[in-house]
Amino acid sequence: MRIDPYSLELFIGVVEEGSIARAASRHHIAASALSRRLADLEAAIGLPLLIRSHGGVALTEAGREAFARAKSLHAQLQSFAREVQSLDGQIAGVVRLYANASAIVGFLPERLKVFQAAYPLVQIALTEAVSDEVVRACVEDRADVGVSASMPGSGALESWHFARDPLMVVLPPEHELAARETLDFGEVMRFPLVALQAGGSLDRLIRERADAGRAPLNVAVTVNSFDAQCRMVEAGLGIGIVPISAASAFAGTHGFVRRPLGDPWAVERTLQVHALRKSSRLKAVQALIDLLTEATPHANP
Repeated sequence: MRIDPYSLELFIGVVEEGSIARAASRHHIAASALSRRLADLEAAIGLPLLIRSHGGVALTEAGREAFARAKSLHAQLQSFAREVQSLDGQIAGVVRLYANASAIVGFLPERLKVFQAAYPLVQIALTEAVSDEVVRACVEDRADVGVSASMPGSGALESWHFARDPLMVVLPPEHELAARETLDFGEVMRFPLVALQAGGSLDRLIRERADAGRAPLNVAVTVNSFDAQCRMVEAGLGIGIVPISAASAFAGTHGFVRRPLGDPWAVERTLQVHALRKSSRLKAVQALIDLLTEATPHANP
């Protein structure tokens, strides 16, 4: 029985995408060629792994076991390649970076450009995720480095300060709160909100503070990105609470104004860098940690 790593990678892609066509697009291979690879993999194993239908694919019982083991083997092969690459003394290879939207929008582009110039042989595999998933990916060694909102630490991780990212309120210019220089959370809660990404750290923080202040949330609409949130505010559907990084990136039009949220918990919001606690790290991983944990100014309002 011969099973090649590329076929396992394609199998993983099909399961994650739920579709042969989407997986083929993701891996830049013809759908027919990918389908043949899967058929060869099933023949090598001697059991069907997928149930194919017009709506996509589903795993058989054997497929579920194969998927779990394929992901583990794929991760081990990636680790093997990266560790061997580091032995020649050069800083090279792939660094798996997970980050939340605040970090990606407000801070990482410039930082990664500096890193790329300094270490041209290093490839950054960047994945956007909510803060909880960033931390989980680091703990499970699916990420070499993570950047998330500050949260209670895990003993398995080392964490460092990355940036200040206080919260602001974006609102239409004609809104009655727009005349104020600084707003407090109690005032903001009186008005309809454009909420962001249920389950994310910012959504959880706002709900916790609303519960603590016995202020019911009046959510007008929920969106999944900061740019969509700002566009909804611009259209007059409500006001939004966003990190200063997002306000700086997306609030560049005259369709709304930005005001600081003055509550201490909003002013003191920060982002952190995380990495799994290890006795030694790949040189490329350590180089990225070193660059990200240099003094980082907060985003301009």
